[in-house]
Amino acid sequence: MFNSLRDRALPRHQQRTLEELEEDLDLSAGDTRAKQSAFWSMLSLSAVIAAGGVLTDSTATVIGAMIIAPLSTPIMGIALGAVQRQRSTAALFVAAGGLLVVVLGALFSLVLPASYNLLSNSQVSSRTSPGLMDLVAALATGFAGALALARRDVAAVLPGVAIAISLVPPLVVTGVCLGQTAWWLALGSFVLFVSNLLALVFAGMVVFGGLGYAKAHHRKEAGAVRRTYMTLGLLFAAVGVLLVANTAATVLVQMWTTRAASSTTKWLAASPGASVVNVSAQSRTLYIQVRTPGNLPPVEALLADLEGQIPDGVPVVIVTNEGRQVQAGRIGG
Repeated sequence: MFNSLRDRALPRHQQRTLEELEEDLDLSAGDTRAKQSAFWSMLSLSAVIAAGGVLTDSTATVIGAMIIAPLSTPIMGIALGAVQRQRSTAALFVAAGGLLVVVLGALFSLVLPASYNLLSNSQVSSRTSPGLMDLVAALATGFAGALALARRDVAAVLPGVAIAISLVPPLVVTGVCLGQTAWWLALGSFVLFVSNLLALVFAGMVVFGGLGYAKAHHRKEAGAVRRTYMTLGLLFAAVGVLLVANTAATVLVQMWTTRAASSTTKWLAASPGASVVNVSAQSRTLYIQVRTPGNLPPVEALLADLEGQIPDGVPVVIVTNEGRQVQAGRIGG
C-alpha cells in the first residue's frame, strides 16, 4: 500500500536520480566555485532586499527577497545527508548564511531612530510572535518543497515554496531587533526561523527516505537513521511546545484586548462622538487608543470595569487622538 501511495505521489519515470539531487543540494560537490559564489551573492542580495522591505514595511519587497533566497538549498541538503548518513557541509552553509543575514539586518537597523516603535511595523510584528499554525504551514511547505525537488515535472512550484517558507525575512528581523536591543522580539523571530528550518529538514528526511534515496547508500545503519529521526523529532517537539505556548498566550491577549475594547466603549458612552480606535498589548502594558472631541471621563470607572476581566497589575495607558498619553494606572491597583 505504501509503495502504491508513493508511486501516486511520485511516478518512477518522474523521479530524479540521487546524483541529480546531490548535484542541486550539495554546494561542496561538482562545480563548487560557481555554486558557492551564486549562493553567497544571491543570499547577500536577498538579505539586503529583505532588510529594505522590512524597514519600509513593504510586503512586495519582502516577497521578492523570499523568491531569490537560496537558503533552502543547503537546508534540504541537511535532510538528504541525514537520510544517507553522510557528512556534508550543508549545516555549515546554513549557519554561516544565517549569521550573515542577521548581521546585515543589524547593520541596516542603525538607520532607525532611537524612538522607532518596532511593533508598529507589520513586517516585524508578524514575525516576532510565531504560533502553532506557523509550524503546521512550514511542515506542509517542507513536504511540497521536498516533493518538488524529487520530481522532474513540478520545478515551477519552487518559487511558491520559497515564498511560503520564509527563511531570510525572520533572520533579517532578528538582526533588526538585535540592532535595536529588542531582545525578546529578536528571540521570537529567531524561533520562527528555527521552526521553519526544522520543519524543512524533517519533511525533507521523510520524503527523501520514503522515496528510497537512502537505499543508494548503506542500509546497515538503520538504527542510526532512527536515532537521527528521533533526535530531530525531539527538537521539533520542543519548538512545537514553545509555539503552542505562544499561541495560547496570543489567544489570551486577544481575549483581553476584546474585553478592554468593550469596556472602553461603555466607558465612552456618555461622551457624544467618542469612540475606541484600537486596543493593543505591548511590553505587558495595555494601550487603549480613543478618539474623543472633549475631555476623557474619569479613568477610575474604566479601571473598575476592567477589574476581574483582565489580570491585576496590568498598566493601562489611554492614548488620545492628539497623541497624548494618559497613565490610567494599574488594574486592581
